[in-house]
Amino acid sequence: MAVDSSQVAYVETEPGELPRTMAAWVIREERQGEPTDAFQIEEIEVPEPEAFEVIVRVMAAGVNFNNVWAALGEPIGVWRYGDHPRWGHHIGGSDASGVVWKVGPGVTRWKPGDEVVIHCNQASYEDPEVHGFDPLAAPSQQIWGYETTWGSFAQFCKVQAQQLLPKPAHLAWEEAAAYGLTYFTAYRMLIDRCHLQAGHRVLIWGAAGGLGVFATQLCALTGADAVGVVSSDEKGQLVKQLGAVDYINRSEFPGMMRRGDESTDEERARFKESRRFCKAVETILGEAPDIVFEHVG
Repeated sequence: MAVDSSQVAYVETEPGELPRTMAAWVIREERQGEPTDAFQIEEIEVPEPEAFEVIVRVMAAGVNFNNVWAALGEPIGVWRYGDHPRWGHHIGGSDASGVVWKVGPGVTRWKPGDEVVIHCNQASYEDPEVHGFDPLAAPSQQIWGYETTWGSFAQFCKVQAQQLLPKPAHLAWEEAAAYGLTYFTAYRMLIDRCHLQAGHRVLIWGAAGGLGVFATQLCALTGADAVGVVSSDEKGQLVKQLGAVDYINRSEFPGMMRRGDESTDEERARFKESRRFCKAVETILGEAPDIVFEHVG
């Protein structure tokens, strides 16, 4: 059912009581395609929280490229994953800040009215790898708002209680919703996995993108030397402002990327261009990087 988009900022109930319906940006399998067509505002029944779940009133939502993938159904559709078969719709959004509106059975840490930030990692409470190993590598792990529905592109979202973090008081709602998926990923890659330290030399691909801007700032905070790979000089100036020692404009190395089948001569030319790129990196950093930060994770 269509809704009046001018009314989506209003909620008639107080924390602790759910309204019957809400407005949501919804994707249906039959209208997969360009995001401008796939996403439509619909009136959806607000779900009740189940055990260890929380319903959050969304104050601000962050965007991520997985929203585009879900709309296009490429590189793979979302409809066979998570809770999509149960609900028959996709409400995307993997970042949000908001207010706890209702808690499900078993939730003791949070109460209606709490201001929170939501991270996107969902997993089964019964999965032993969640508790004993790496939750992100657990068989039950899913990205909320991509591999599951009930994401942040709605007036209310449904999450696991463990996804909630206290909202930093000094941040606006929009600021609190903007950093989770990208910053937490960059932190995990550089700090948790690579043990980033002062003096490390770091090459950051896509340094002006969502992951790259946080990777660049983490390097600056720890005293590591970062060189950012970007697609324009304008983006290069941005990453220098964020703390990179310098940048490389990848458009100046057009023959470096492999594109489909190539002849032996084309392969030799690509290797030559790649060596020229490596020399540019070493000129900036003094030698080869200790860490290469790649945006695919």
